[in-house]
Amino acid sequence: MTTVRPPAVAGTFYPSDRDELARTVDALLDVPMPSDEPAPKALIVPHAGYVYSGATAGMAYARLKRLRGTISRVVVLGPAHRVWVDGLAVSSADAFATPLGPVPVDDELRRRALVLPQVRIGDRAHADEHAIEVQLPFLKRVLGAFALLPLVVGDASSDEIAELIEWVWGDKETILVVSSDLSHYHGYDTARRLDTRTAAAIVAEDVDAITDDGACGARPVRGLIAAAKHRRLGVRLVDLRSSGDTAGDRDSVVGYGAFLLP
Repeated sequence: MTTVRPPAVAGTFYPSDRDELARTVDALLDVPMPSDEPAPKALIVPHAGYVYSGATAGMAYARLKRLRGTISRVVVLGPAHRVWVDGLAVSSADAFATPLGPVPVDDELRRRALVLPQVRIGDRAHADEHAIEVQLPFLKRVLGAFALLPLVVGDASSDEIAELIEWVWGDKETILVVSSDLSHYHGYDTARRLDTRTAAAIVAEDVDAITDDGACGARPVRGLIAAAKHRRLGVRLVDLRSSGDTAGDRDSVVGYGAFLLP
């Protein structure tokens, strides 16, 4: 029997209508791209509603357009917003439904991940979680067909997350996505200062300076940066803004950054 994880935030974080969603995502991906950039192996992208963070996410995802037909596996790690997670939780579903069509879960890669003691099946963590879900329409539009390994990150150390990332690193067919917003609910100027500091720490690969109050997905970000340091990869910032720059007021904002590795 096939099990499908239904969308939890379609119609709120992004359009639930297939055609409207495709137009929305395509518009966010319509940004000029440098012709001499190396192909990214990993992205750090935000996960708010598209009206708030979609432009920042689009700046990173647009870099994947030329990898369509090459990338067949995507590992997405996002923080747990709804339930407590011990370690990392992978969904047992066979697919994640989206308004753009289903995304199959890579059972082979899931079985490989479950060999690690910090990874376990945790469907409650995925049921209402938006951090992974909001990435899927972008990935569908830029890559077409691909298989997904969805991981909600909870109480796990940087070393445990980096071990998982190394374990599923793959080759040119695999890309990694870490889903994280930056600071939350500060005034515009304070948020800008805090987010600039966090972005500098990410680019400098300073794991200890990436704090939990600086990024809601700090744990998977730290794990990815630890793995990047081990492989001597660099990190590039491609966009940094907040909800005060997009669709919100400036009294209480959420920060968004887009980063590429290498």
